[in-house]
Amino acid sequence: MKILIRGAGDLASGVAWRLYQAGYKKILMTDIAVPTTVRRTVAFSPAVYQGEATVEGVTGRLVTDEAGTEAAHAAGEIAVIADPGTSCLAWFKPDVLVDGILAKYNTGTKIDDADLVLGMGPGFTAKEDVDFAIETKRGHYLGRIISEGSPVPDTGVPGNIAGFTSERIIRAGADGVFKGLRKIGDLVKAGEELAVVKTENGAEVVTYANIAGVVRGMLQDGVQVTEGMKSGDVDPRGEVDYCRSISDKALAIGGGVLQAVSKYAHEHDLEK
Repeated sequence: MKILIRGAGDLASGVAWRLYQAGYKKILMTDIAVPTTVRRTVAFSPAVYQGEATVEGVTGRLVTDEAGTEAAHAAGEIAVIADPGTSCLAWFKPDVLVDGILAKYNTGTKIDDADLVLGMGPGFTAKEDVDFAIETKRGHYLGRIISEGSPVPDTGVPGNIAGFTSERIIRAGADGVFKGLRKIGDLVKAGEELAVVKTENGAEVVTYANIAGVVRGMLQDGVQVTEGMKSGDVDPRGEVDYCRSISDKALAIGGGVLQAVSKYAHEHDLEK
């Protein structure tokens, strides 16, 4: 049974990890050529520029084709490919496709892309462009399978953690090339320098912490950013261990996807 996951950020990676731990080992994840995942320590997307990435004991391996994907699977690894257009659909031929890009709109996934198609978060409508949608908004319905209709629309406000929402987010101060001044796992105070963007004319625009906490996410150095672009986040709880463990949100969403996939596999008598 083959599963294709569009996106390899932290939430999509939590889904992949949960599926893998449940015995679904033939997983291929796609991402863009220069991933912009901020929670890099719990995502498989860094495999695109590092060659591999390990999340809680599971390794994702960069591949470029069908043979590489089969080799990664034979080694017990998740395959990761830079393929934003999902051209791999033609040769991977997945039984299940999960759109975990979290773009807040559908970037091209179609209900006939696989036998079972799931869409994570806003932008999908069950029975129209996907078979089922998965709720990604924090709260009572997080991780629920939606068989009719759509997940809660995007509010534009980040989830509340310890009383903070937008204040948690690190945003680029200008258009240019990003460089972190602190590392993921660093404890910081409000007002401390966190990152700098070097603009085309050579100016350096610094971003400062709005709150105290631990740097839970940060873009890799060298990424081209635009002003206001999410570039990281500070967790006010200050728990360094959280930086290297899959979030409760990702696990809840992964539980919904796992439920849908397992039900489909059982009904069609498919092996993991």
